[in-house]
Amino acid sequence: MNIGLTGGIACGKSTVAEMLVRRGALLIDADRIAREVVEPGTPVLAEVIRRFGDDLLLPDGSLHRKKLGERVFGNREALRDLENLLHPPIRALIRERMQTYAAEQPDKLVVVDVPLLYESGQQAMYEQVMVVYVPREVQLQRLMARDRITAEQAEKRLLSQMPIEEKKGLADWVIDNSGTLEATEKQVEAFWNERGLS
Repeated sequence: MNIGLTGGIACGKSTVAEMLVRRGALLIDADRIAREVVEPGTPVLAEVIRRFGDDLLLPDGSLHRKKLGERVFGNREALRDLENLLHPPIRALIRERMQTYAAEQPDKLVVVDVPLLYESGQQAMYEQVMVVYVPREVQLQRLMARDRITAEQAEKRLLSQMPIEEKKGLADWVIDNSGTLEATEKQVEAFWNERGLS
C-alpha cells in the first residue's frame, strides 16, 4: 500500500506528510534521498562536480547545494543534465526502501514525498498520487515569505515546476491546504478513513 505525495513548492507537502506519519504511515523523503546520493565521496557527487564545476565543492567535501540551485534555475539544459545525473540513483533508492517497508510492515501505508513527481515521470511507481494544493497566488506569497525572496525570484522557481493546477488535475487525491490546519487535517482524516487505514 503506497502513495506518491507531491504538490508545488510552498504548498505544504511536509505538513501533510507529518499528518500522515502521525496516523501511522511510513515516510520516504525524496529530498533526503537526494542529499544522500550526493554525500561526500559518492560517485554521483563526483559526476555533479565534473559537469558543473569544482567551485560547487565546499571545504568539507560536501556539495554547495544553494550555488548549484542558482546555476541550474532558469537554465533548462543545465537542469536536464542535473536531473539525468540525480534521478536514476534517487529512484533506485526509493524503490529499495519501498520494497523494504512493504516486506517488513505490509499493513502500513508507505508515503513517498516527491516534489517533482510528475515532472520526473514517476507516477507509475505508486498506487495513487496525492497532490497538496494551494492556488498559485497563495503559493507565490508563501514562497516569498518562506524563503525571503522577491516576487521575480519566486516566479522563476514556480516556472521550473509543472503548474499546480495541472498537478491537481492529474491527482488521485487532492488535499487543499489553502485554509486552516484543521481543514487540512480533516481532509487527511477523510483520506485515511476512506483507504480503510484507521
